[in-house]
Amino acid sequence: MLTKTTCCFVMLVCVFPWAGAQSPESLSAPAAMQDGWTTATAESAGLSKAPLEAMERAIRAGEFKKITSVAVARNGKLVYEKYFDDAGMEGLRNTRSATKTITSMLVGIAVGKGLLTVEAPVMPFFKDQGPFQNPDPRKEKITVEDLMTMSSILECNDWNEYSRGNEERMYPIEDWVRFTLDLPVRGFSPGDTPKEQPYGRSFSYCTAGVFTLGQVVARAAKQPVDEFASRYLFTPLGIQQANWSFSPLGLAMTGGGLALRSRDLLKLGQLYLNGGQWNGERVVPEAWVRASIQPHARIDEQTEYGYLWWLKSFKSGEKSFPAYFMTGNGGNKVVVIPDLQMAVVLTSTNYNTRGMHEQTEKLLTDYILPAVQP
Repeated sequence: MLTKTTCCFVMLVCVFPWAGAQSPESLSAPAAMQDGWTTATAESAGLSKAPLEAMERAIRAGEFKKITSVAVARNGKLVYEKYFDDAGMEGLRNTRSATKTITSMLVGIAVGKGLLTVEAPVMPFFKDQGPFQNPDPRKEKITVEDLMTMSSILECNDWNEYSRGNEERMYPIEDWVRFTLDLPVRGFSPGDTPKEQPYGRSFSYCTAGVFTLGQVVARAAKQPVDEFASRYLFTPLGIQQANWSFSPLGLAMTGGGLALRSRDLLKLGQLYLNGGQWNGERVVPEAWVRASIQPHARIDEQTEYGYLWWLKSFKSGEKSFPAYFMTGNGGNKVVVIPDLQMAVVLTSTNYNTRGMHEQTEKLLTDYILPAVQP
């Protein structure tokens, strides 16, 4: 996750002409097309207005801090969106580490094109940058899948301020790939070895690894990863505005900081609900979608991890709904709930605060899920 101390990014905003559009709530049947979405009313999608209106009142009353937008798609249609800041519909939402899941999508596209495999070792992509510090034969075996599941042998843990690979130690360094591949191997306490963990992997949250993964895609595709994303992911989805962060060497930061409009973030969730298709066009291989949202590592008793997707169930009332989601600092989330054919975007600027994730999850469990009519 990117934190408030991060200060060395070079920022680039790509903005293209965009037609204005009205909120789905103001549309009357039949549904209309906007920004590539079929839009309809919440009621037509089986959502009760009362819980949604109660949510809006609570946000505007300050019961939820710094919420900037809420958007919902149901049965493939954009059925609800509200904005709670001055940026409105056209605002680019910096959802921080939600970017990591987009990197998984780019890896999947590269795999589908035959440019890459999940079994591919990472180190050979950077032979020109070697030799690296702390040589170890186990580092030579680090694969694409290891980085996507946050389970490589590298001593890299953003959740441990003392970790050699903590992202805050990376940002002042010029070469972030070298920072990553120079890291030593990590040690394991008794009972915590990968062999003793579910799925044979020991989870360790590592932004540096996902940045390096983006450069694996770039080298496999022989083009900058942001250009690859624009051509093969954003353009097919009609996403015309993006704000990437860049490293000191000008490499797109695939570990966090990419800002998109809320409607466009919602497209990414809907894309996976559609099995990797958007408006009938194949964007991400279906097999990759299935593999990505399967558990490959365990974080805790409630949460597992796919290919840079978070996996857990959200409880509302007496019901529990399995979901997979993108998440980032501030409590930002793109949540996909297959059983309800629903995707939800929750954006917030509540960065680096205690309870930021619990706050947006409460919006989901206490207001949005209760709005679903039986």
